[in-house]
Amino acid sequence: DRERAALEWTEALTLISHDHVPDAVWEAVRPHFSDEELVDLTLLVSTINAWNRFAISFRSMPE
Repeated sequence: DRERAALEWTEALTLISHDHVPDAVWEAVRPHFSDEELVDLTLLVSTINAWNRFAISFRSMPE
């Protein structure tokens, strides 16, 4: 359940330009993560999304 909640959170943050984080996702995540864990998870997701945006923007291809 915790892993599913983390994946839902990740998807909601990744697609945040399409919609805000739905209340249902927030409610699914809160029982599984402390405030500090949720901040850490959010920072991790945001960092990975930023790396992906750089790679896509600069047409970076794996070697």
